[in-house]
Amino acid sequence: MKWRFGMEQFSSDVNWRDVEYCAVDLETTGLDFLKDEIISFGVVQIRQGRVVTEDNLYRKVHPRVTPSLSSIKVHGLRRIDLEEADRLEVVLPELVSAVDGKILIAHAAWIESAFLQGHFRQVHRRLSKKVLDTAALARRTGYAAELNGSEPSLESLAKRMHLPVYSPHHALGDAMTTAVMFLALATEIERESMAKGRDFLSLKDLLKISKNNSWRPKNQIRLSR
Repeated sequence: MKWRFGMEQFSSDVNWRDVEYCAVDLETTGLDFLKDEIISFGVVQIRQGRVVTEDNLYRKVHPRVTPSLSSIKVHGLRRIDLEEADRLEVVLPELVSAVDGKILIAHAAWIESAFLQGHFRQVHRRLSKKVLDTAALARRTGYAAELNGSEPSLESLAKRMHLPVYSPHHALGDAMTTAVMFLALATEIERESMAKGRDFLSLKDLLKISKNNSWRPKNQIRLSR
């Protein structure tokens, strides 16, 4: 079996603005990584430090598992709303294609990564380890420094940063908010770096900051987001 690795061979020692990214958000039937399923996903592309809206991708997914009541209260997607959607195996190639060759960005990225890893394996792909977490970058810049025991709400954080909030708890809306937030956070970190005499902020720098400031609960299987 031959695995493809996407961005794993990509050099990270380059200016972060010269890299292509995709902000990804998932809505799921719940947050149990072992049994819950993806019911919608949104992908927003970023090129040359700008959001490319014409390449946005949004799909609903028909799950085998009924959405939990707690998840419905968040995203509003009932089983009846998903009856005419395709199964994940039908739309998964679109998601893989949208992510392929890009650095993935997500808010509380360990959640998206956990759900996507298994599904990528189904099509003989491995999700890149080069993932940027806006929640982690927000901790680094001080917008969420006080939240040491939980992840900051995407909507609340965007409002704190005076950024637009696009359709909260809708996969594409949240992906767009995440994309805009990433650009704002990366630009702020870039200014700090340049003020210290650096020529540019590299992707490697951002990946290190994201990793060093990431947070995960002790129980990674279940979490209320």
